[in-house]
Amino acid sequence: MRVAVVALGKIGLPLAVQIASKGIEVIGADVSRHVVDLVNAGSAPFPGEAHLEERLARVHGEGMLSATTDTTAAVSESDVVIVVVPLMTDVGGVPDFSAMDAATGAVAAGLRRGTLVSYETTLPVGTTRNRFAPMLEAASGLVAGEDFYLVHSPERVFSGRIFSDLGRYPKLVGGVDQRSTGEGVEFYEKILDFDDRPDLTRGNGVWAMASAESAEMAKLAETTYRDVNIALANEFAAFAEQAGIDIDEVITASNSQPFSHIHRPGVAVGGHCIPVYPRFYLSGHPGAELVETARRVNLGVPERVVETVSSHIGGLSGRRVLILGAAYRGGVKETAYSGVFDLKHAIEERGGRVVVSDPLFTGEELRNLGLEPWSGDEIDAVIVQADHAEYSELGPDDMPGAQLVFDGRGVIDTRRWEDSKVPVVVIGQGSTIA
Repeated sequence: MRVAVVALGKIGLPLAVQIASKGIEVIGADVSRHVVDLVNAGSAPFPGEAHLEERLARVHGEGMLSATTDTTAAVSESDVVIVVVPLMTDVGGVPDFSAMDAATGAVAAGLRRGTLVSYETTLPVGTTRNRFAPMLEAASGLVAGEDFYLVHSPERVFSGRIFSDLGRYPKLVGGVDQRSTGEGVEFYEKILDFDDRPDLTRGNGVWAMASAESAEMAKLAETTYRDVNIALANEFAAFAEQAGIDIDEVITASNSQPFSHIHRPGVAVGGHCIPVYPRFYLSGHPGAELVETARRVNLGVPERVVETVSSHIGGLSGRRVLILGAAYRGGVKETAYSGVFDLKHAIEERGGRVVVSDPLFTGEELRNLGLEPWSGDEIDAVIVQADHAEYSELGPDDMPGAQLVFDGRGVIDTRRWEDSKVPVVVIGQGSTIA
């Protein structure tokens, strides 16, 4: 058996390594020559993924994983094709299928009879059957469910811990027909090992879904639920700040009730999941008012944070504000939908100047993102945007001139600031340290 994994990003490459570790030859395809060259040298093209470097080096050394920029050629030599190309949204929140369509066209051009095609990219409901199946059939001359097999099997992993998550969560597989589902289930059972999960209502492993649409919906349901939950926590936090209540204490107490789980509020939630996937859901269910409201609440948090900072230091005109974290979350070198950009815009609208620091990015990389790197000189205020572990070590001496630290992620160790005259505001907490 040979498997082609299309797109060797933060999800695709670890998956390719996982498959190769099972003694299955894998051809990874990516549009980036730089990524392909690094993989072919046995080196990971991005940091922060636990165990990726050593596992990639091992399967590369065993000759089980290679990479190419020629997706069609990779597909033509493979029995299974897994597509993990990111699907993003445009400025209006509408799914932008350009990259996915291009990848699907390249897959179709090399598709052989009997091949299993699995889309792991999170998709709007109905996309596998109504968009990609016709594209694959038209370009290949083959029929889905008869000449080749087509499933949706959404990735359910977290960057930084993908290998452990592959075994922790059930693998959902839904096909365009029953035979496709069966082929998909058989394949994923060969490449994955699952943790014992007595907490699940059915045994952990590969779960056959009734259809591709069911699998698509399951992923959108779990991510949209998180977005709504986070919006509720952000609403709670806004009230708690006004009432002088510590929202962390409230959430901890509330979550002690069985079956309760309230997410912690945050300055912003970025990445490919939370800001994007609810929009996929809304594209098929535009009347979902609760989901739309949750998106609006979460998108408004950076503006509220900047207003809070401005009120604490007497305005932002001519002030220098340091944003800690360009990444959308701690430990992951990724800026997709990061809150840093909305924060920067809101500060500059008030006449402030923004500088940014992130332990994962060089000054040049920050400048390429349109961000001014912080050189260590004096600033007027600090906003913690990403929960990098390094920030827990920061104290007053690290923030020269700061009149306020606004911790939007709850990562600052406030004990380090107790003897300082610098107020530390933690999102959702009504009290400050003076």
